[in-house]
Amino acid sequence: MVLMVALACRAMPAAAERLVVSLSNPKVAITSNFVGDELVLFGTVEPDVGISGPRPSYDLVVTVTGPQQTLRTRRKQRVLGIWVNVDSREFVRVPSYLAVLSNRPVAQVAHQDTLRRLQIGLDNFLLPQRIGPDIADTVRDDPFRLAFVRLQSQQGLYSEIGTAVTFLTPTVFRAAIPLPGGVPTGNFNVDVELFADGAMVARTNSALEVTKAGFEQYVADAARDHGLLYGFATMLMALLTGWIASVVFKRD
Repeated sequence: MVLMVALACRAMPAAAERLVVSLSNPKVAITSNFVGDELVLFGTVEPDVGISGPRPSYDLVVTVTGPQQTLRTRRKQRVLGIWVNVDSREFVRVPSYLAVLSNRPVAQVAHQDTLRRLQIGLDNFLLPQRIGPDIADTVRDDPFRLAFVRLQSQQGLYSEIGTAVTFLTPTVFRAAIPLPGGVPTGNFNVDVELFADGAMVARTNSALEVTKAGFEQYVADAARDHGLLYGFATMLMALLTGWIASVVFKRD
């Protein structure tokens, strides 16, 4: 009987680290004066009770992804002194917002093969493109991919910040999630991954929602639910604005 109990205990998997996280504000409301915001993700690491001796030094990576969109990048070229679009590439169902936040540069967190397999970092995240009849990701130095990431980064929609996560104690951390003024609305996924000695030892996720509020939400609802009336009202407003302008600036 004792032997059976001992064998059963040996067969049980050892306890592992566990992540507990919470967002400071899981729902963000965008109003007419919204210029951006910064959310804070708090969390703790519940260490592996089976570890004896010193605890490992942890690394943490938080990847925040927004609703998927299909976007297009165009390449311009000077033709006869005029800049024209000569080629384009469509990015299919890619995140409209992508932030990679860590306590140090992601290249130092784990081996490159591990980062690529887990899609950690802007260089390793899959961004499928439509190339002819096929849809696939390309090499990291593809000019269209580089241009797409650069344009998204300039708008604050794509970012990789190696100082956004701070360990307040060896097991308590906070992460700052920046939201630009042009952040898209919808449901966002927050993926939290814990590393020790270059290996992922725990993983959890959370979610946040970005919605319009106030007059902006009323206009969006009207455009979606009452398209014909919304279009008619917009046309009347344009005609009224034009008529008022002609009266105000009328020359005698």
